[in-house]
Amino acid sequence: LFRDIPAAFLPDDHDVYHGNIWGEGGKDAPENPPPGTSAQDQGGYTMSPEWVNMVQRAQTSHLPDPFDPRPVRQDINVYYTDWQYGGISFAILEDRKFKSAPANVLPEKADIVNGFIQNPDFDIKEYYDIDAQLLGERLIEFLRHWIRDWSNQIRMKVALSQTNLCALATLPAGSKTDSVVPNLEIPEPGEYVAGDEPVVDMDTNGWPPKQRDRILEILRKSFTFHIAGDQHLASVVQYGVDDFGDSNFAFTAPALNNIWPRRWWPPVDDEHTPLPGQPKYTGNFEDGFGNKMTVYAAANPAETRREPEIIYNRATGYGLIEFNKQHRNIRIECWPRYVNPLTNPEGQYNGWPILIEQAENYGREPIGYLPEIIVKGLNNPVVKIFDEASDNLVYALRIQGNSYTPPIYKDSRYKIRIGDPDLPKWREFTGVTPADKQPIRCRF
Repeated sequence: LFRDIPAAFLPDDHDVYHGNIWGEGGKDAPENPPPGTSAQDQGGYTMSPEWVNMVQRAQTSHLPDPFDPRPVRQDINVYYTDWQYGGISFAILEDRKFKSAPANVLPEKADIVNGFIQNPDFDIKEYYDIDAQLLGERLIEFLRHWIRDWSNQIRMKVALSQTNLCALATLPAGSKTDSVVPNLEIPEPGEYVAGDEPVVDMDTNGWPPKQRDRILEILRKSFTFHIAGDQHLASVVQYGVDDFGDSNFAFTAPALNNIWPRRWWPPVDDEHTPLPGQPKYTGNFEDGFGNKMTVYAAANPAETRREPEIIYNRATGYGLIEFNKQHRNIRIECWPRYVNPLTNPEGQYNGWPILIEQAENYGREPIGYLPEIIVKGLNNPVVKIFDEASDNLVYALRIQGNSYTPPIYKDSRYKIRIGDPDLPKWREFTGVTPADKQPIRCRF
């Protein structure tokens, strides 16, 4: 199928014979874990490094070379890289390999089993500042480089990872594991399931939340759209760091076959405001770790009256994403497995299709704008905005056309770099403030 179709594959936990995996930089998982726990709870890989490398080589050897090819512990190889195709730059991440095992960084009283807290009196929200890794420093370094790189006429940026940066799922209140998921009752269409609460599942990238926020603060600087899998529950969310909706959009794709049909039935009260015309489970929520997220759609399992039920009642299907480089928008589709789009073009899961603008992937509310930039002699230039006091990048993108009015998020003085890394041609303007009234005219 993929001999003539460009494709990227991201190995995940089951590919290396784990239920869940916290790789801890490639360490060897213990053969004799403490009683009541499994080897995977202790972090690292249970299979031999030679076998892990074989799996990764089989699934990723067609990708571009790794950004930093140094192997991790046990000489396990890495594959995180930047794949450029059709004017889109894809950051291919490894969000399992460097992640800390929660049992190794949280207090013992939390009593962690398979990423779930067994102690009902333990409040995970008190441990936001825990010293734990998510992507690790090597991938953070890669992302900082990647968000600045708009070479080869890149128009839009996308991050691909194993799982999403929130814990979008619920379980019946009081559940200590997700082992009940395959046996949960499937509701009728339109029925709202009561009695659930958001999960505290540390297999998701909602944990550790401090590192999650750190990653989002980087990704939104390049207006990056996020695509993830693993969760068995299709969804579209806009992440929030300090405020709801101040960061990137993300699409988590559904499963083609779903033995583990997760669901999203958050408790709501009369003060909750769903999105206009959408179910009560949409709108602003915090997940079990306190991460802010605005839910635009979720494909919950529902009774379909189709056989076999084990496939069609479990929200199986696939996603399609269209990137329009001319209009700079992203159309997200989510189709049930049983729907033929040619005969039923309106048959997507409830809430889809969703159309967003590239600029919405940096969702902070501007406090003002810098003067309009007008460029002569260069089409679709790259614009980079820096806070002049710290020289930190605020954001970077390749604009559409020859003019752009940069939003800003605090009152400061700014440095603006305008140009094209493919030529290379650059012009720099310093000391720019929102009080400046004259346009910035940039000639090449």
